[in-house]
Amino acid sequence: MNKKIAVLPGDGIGPEIIRQGIKVLEAVADPFNHHFQYCYNLVGAVAIDQTGNPLPQETLDTCLQSDAVFFGAIGDPKYDNDPNAKVRPEQGLLGLRKYLGLYCNVRPVTAYPTLIKQSPLKEDRVKDVDMLIYRELTGGIYFGEKGRRDDGKTAFDTCVYTVAEIERIAHLAFNAAGKRRKKVTLIDKANVLETSRLWRDTIHKIAPKYRDIKVDYMFVDNAAMQMILWPAQFDVILTSNMFGDIISDEASVITGSIGMLPSASIGIETSMYEPIHGSYPQAKGMNVANPLATILSAAMMLEDWGMIKEAKSIRHAVNYLLEHGFGTEDLNPKNKLTCSQTGDLVATIVAEEDPHPLKLEKLTKRFTTII
Repeated sequence: MNKKIAVLPGDGIGPEIIRQGIKVLEAVADPFNHHFQYCYNLVGAVAIDQTGNPLPQETLDTCLQSDAVFFGAIGDPKYDNDPNAKVRPEQGLLGLRKYLGLYCNVRPVTAYPTLIKQSPLKEDRVKDVDMLIYRELTGGIYFGEKGRRDDGKTAFDTCVYTVAEIERIAHLAFNAAGKRRKKVTLIDKANVLETSRLWRDTIHKIAPKYRDIKVDYMFVDNAAMQMILWPAQFDVILTSNMFGDIISDEASVITGSIGMLPSASIGIETSMYEPIHGSYPQAKGMNVANPLATILSAAMMLEDWGMIKEAKSIRHAVNYLLEHGFGTEDLNPKNKLTCSQTGDLVATIVAEEDPHPLKLEKLTKRFTTII
């Protein structure tokens, strides 16, 4: 199968982690008889520096003509620390969401047994955590009318949602729950916000179409608390843009490392796959970043293309690496790999014809510099 992928490394550690994702995709391509065409383009701070625009038209055109977008990270301190900057890297990401119609962000949050001890929560709280967060991505307060008045002394941000926007992501969430533990939790603030009441009204009307799915309704402040007290209760979370932004980042930390969590943004024109972490500018060029979230994002991309065995081979390789005590500094500071070594090792496991009987000794001989 031939697929065209728009590759947007972006800023900070973005280029480093994307390189590892490409390594693994290439390791998958040969044994499964696929050909991936990679089209590299600028986005974010690096695009501003070179073109003055965080989302150049050339980048947008390439994305629209591709089967998927593989995204690294966005952001740079010289813009982050300037609240008066008129052009900002994040405008590139918001522009991609708007023009590609990326209306649904999917974030799996899984507690890997070997990483549970690194969670800030007690083991009994984290064990068995396995949730999918469905965050609406192109509506709400981030995209509503905003501005300042009264000589800049008053600011406003407007939150707007339509039934159609809610329905299209809700159906995706309910269908996903049907393949899992058959539970959807809507997170809102319906006791205060009219938009949340519209969400709740809409879900009430949709739920009867999915009679085997249990639906819970939870205010966002309670949900934030429950995410700490009993995260394993959640199966599929459905929520709006801003609440999803906050809740998904909270969920990401409890599993041990934010560097482990991939995501997919499902769109009307195409879909985008990226790690949920930021650009981590302090580590730029140091070859220490954790690329596993990026690699797992590649697995999500393959799975959405129907390449189930290919995606499974990547996840198996990641699990194998973790089970045998390998990882970047955030995962295993005593026996740490570099970013590039992690990509090499995952690609090596994926490329094996039958990776299951692999012995650790066989692998470590190829990576003697990491022992």
